[in-house]
Amino acid sequence: MAGPPSPLASPVHPMAHRPDNQRVVITGVGAVTPIGHDAPSTWDAMVRGVSGITSIDGDEQFHRTKNEVWSVRIAGQVRGWSPETRIDKRDARRLDRFAQLGITAGIEAVAQSGLDFSKEDPERCGVIVGSGVGGIQTIEEGMWVLVEKGPHRINPFTVPRLMANAVSGDLSIRYGLQGPSGAHATACATSGHSIGDAFKIIQRGDADVMLAGGAEGAVSPLCLGAFMTMKALSTRNDAPTKASRPFDRDRDGFVLSEGAAVMVLETLAHARRRGAEILCEIVGYGASSDAAHITAPDSEGRGARRAMSWALRDAGVNPDQIDYINAHGTSTPLGDAAEVAAVKAIFGDHARLSRGGRMLMSSTKSMIGHCLGASGAVEALACINALRHGVVPPTINLDNPDEGFDMDFVPHHARDARLRVVLDNTFGFGGHNVSLALARFEG
Repeated sequence: MAGPPSPLASPVHPMAHRPDNQRVVITGVGAVTPIGHDAPSTWDAMVRGVSGITSIDGDEQFHRTKNEVWSVRIAGQVRGWSPETRIDKRDARRLDRFAQLGITAGIEAVAQSGLDFSKEDPERCGVIVGSGVGGIQTIEEGMWVLVEKGPHRINPFTVPRLMANAVSGDLSIRYGLQGPSGAHATACATSGHSIGDAFKIIQRGDADVMLAGGAEGAVSPLCLGAFMTMKALSTRNDAPTKASRPFDRDRDGFVLSEGAAVMVLETLAHARRRGAEILCEIVGYGASSDAAHITAPDSEGRGARRAMSWALRDAGVNPDQIDYINAHGTSTPLGDAAEVAAVKAIFGDHARLSRGGRMLMSSTKSMIGHCLGASGAVEALACINALRHGVVPPTINLDNPDEGFDMDFVPHHARDARLRVVLDNTFGFGGHNVSLALARFEG
């Protein structure tokens, strides 16, 4: 880690004026990703710049189709992992891949938080964990059975396995959570919406504790094939670890990945009463729509600009008080350009290297790939740890920034930085945009 630290923002904490029952903190986080089987190992790999992108050539599910010619043969898969580390074997068999990942992350988050839900008011505890595509692997398996064996051989657990709300439902049952519950399905903005809405539920007084995040198990033949025919994916099959290269002039598409991340949110008052360790504070949430195109972003990033502006307004901070942005940064030509345009419009010289700007922005998708509905929560994990440890994860594979991308993308190596307020950007198909503002907890 090298380079000068970014300056501290204003000494006034964004939420200092709010009462403790309206301040929302994070006390636990769990994750399963292509670079780590839990939150600590995922963070460690991020800091070291490890790529989790590998070849799918040895994966049997991709050789079941009649046509085995895949122009895209890489993905970010969670390898060497078993859900039985945290979920009963019988229960795990009744869950789709995305739910196995999400429930495992949720259990880890609760364990880190130290919460004992048997001592909580169940009506004051809830959960919002979404998924961009839900149980896609169950749908594919069911279709094979239907075609090859007939309808009476379809797995009777097919419906509960494919539901996008399966993780929220399981976690609410597992912990007896009877408060607000739901599951967003806003494509790649899913877990950003989940965390943001959980934040607002707590802030307005409808809950004391919420579990929030996203889960995705979409590395499947149908899903990969569909994105492949859209020409949305990188075809850098000969160099998987180099394929995801956000903001680089040679980027050629995103890398499809799987994973999950869930966090525990609670009021500061509740966390203090039980003596919880506080990881960081959520201070702002902005959500908007491009209202432009079902897949392509607004070319000038106007929807993303609104989401960031509204998150800043909600947090009560100025643009020059943001020290770091974890970018949506998918490695697509249009998406990266739109996000850079939006950031420049909001942050001006604070974001421009050529004008002395000190704000940092990196994309951890360069290492993990794009786990769709789980991406915002996985990247919130990066923001939480960046605030706690004073380290910004890098954008690997950024050899030649695209023309006009005059920003500090933290290329190749992590960097020490004194961070106080950061943004987590999450944008999705359909024109959905979310920006979350998180701050280092200062009491």
